[in-house]
Amino acid sequence: MARKNSEATLIVPLALFLSLLWTYFCTPVYMEKLTVFMKDYHISKHQSFFCVGLNYQKADAATRGLFSLQEHQVVEILATAKTVGLDALMVVSTCNRTELYGFAQDPFTLISLLCDTTHGSIEAFQEVAYIHKNKEAIHHLFCVGTGLDSQILGDFEIIAQIKKGFTTAKKAGLANPFMERLTNAVIQASKRIKNETDISTGATSVAFASVQYILKQVADVSDKNILLFGTGKIGRNTCENLVKHTKNSHITLINRTKDTAEKVAGKFNLLVKDYGDLPAEIRKSDVLVVATGASKPTVSKALIHHNRPLLILDLSIPQNVDSDVQELENVTLVHLDELSQITDYTLEKRRAHIPAAKAIIAHIEGEFNAWLETRKFSPVIKALKNKLQLMQAEELDFMQKKTNGFDTATAQQLTDRMIQKITKQFAEHLKEVQDQPEESVALIEAVFQLKETATHG
Repeated sequence: MARKNSEATLIVPLALFLSLLWTYFCTPVYMEKLTVFMKDYHISKHQSFFCVGLNYQKADAATRGLFSLQEHQVVEILATAKTVGLDALMVVSTCNRTELYGFAQDPFTLISLLCDTTHGSIEAFQEVAYIHKNKEAIHHLFCVGTGLDSQILGDFEIIAQIKKGFTTAKKAGLANPFMERLTNAVIQASKRIKNETDISTGATSVAFASVQYILKQVADVSDKNILLFGTGKIGRNTCENLVKHTKNSHITLINRTKDTAEKVAGKFNLLVKDYGDLPAEIRKSDVLVVATGASKPTVSKALIHHNRPLLILDLSIPQNVDSDVQELENVTLVHLDELSQITDYTLEKRRAHIPAAKAIIAHIEGEFNAWLETRKFSPVIKALKNKLQLMQAEELDFMQKKTNGFDTATAQQLTDRMIQKITKQFAEHLKEVQDQPEESVALIEAVFQLKETATHG
């Protein structure tokens, strides 16, 4: 009985001390201090999160082509980024946009990476570019990933490119926890908007728009010879739309890799020709759809020997049809940008769902920003916990030396729980307040000498 009383007497002072700390954290005075500061939060004291890029809104197809990136160029940019000290960088490059998202001291680091790797100059970039910083960059990625910033509203193909960009960054060791959580949040928003709204209802992709254009411009299209050159993603989608909407049995596919074309053709029972047959097949065609995605033109005036009208649709960025084909009187060339401007009833219906989509983005983006705001205080919380554990160890050691039969295990368990509650209370409050408490953090650092502990610990 005497032993139990002795242990209780020894444990109570330490527990009381910790509970007083916990009570202090919950006082109105403390809570008032927690609401005082910081409206302009920089994600890092040394670096900010930037998005630099260009898209269809200001840059025409030719300009976008100068800054478009092939897969090996993306790998090159990421490799160079590591050599200049960047710890996070994601590249998104599609027919409609090229964007770099990453941490840097200034945006010019990212701009230089892009311009040094592509055919575009810094001067040309500045003419059409945009730069977003910190929360503006975060919001921009949400709008891009959810189809609100797409050339065709509600086009969700971009989210696959963002996933690919993040995966490539992660393989290169340039995807930090911030980038991973942000990408996952954007993916979540994209899924919810697609499932909970009708903003993506109806076919309005570039592939669909190209077929709609053919239907409007070419009479008796079901009897015409159509040649599809290039069977990548856009080519495959275009092929599917051609078969579905033109009811045409005269569609021929050509791809540099014949096996790829045969796989696509097999689904629709279409004819496949060798790459070497391209000039002969163009000569037979009434409509030529080019979706090759090469870095240089794959179709030029020299390949065309036509004595009847030929409609050419170029769905590639950079442009894969040389502009010299327009010198031929019987050739009509239409590029991706013209097709993307086609609006119809479907797009009008989609616009009605923009407010619902924005509400979903606001909710998920708000959760991400709340997480982000608390992250900058995690070092302080961790330092506080370490300091309390150091005090705990010193007191337990003191009690062991001074008291016979001291129950160290029970005292350790009790004080561990108290420390956990104190630090959790502090962290939970930071999640609830809107303005973050730098003054209070400074006070805690001073009272518990946390900076000194970090320096000497």
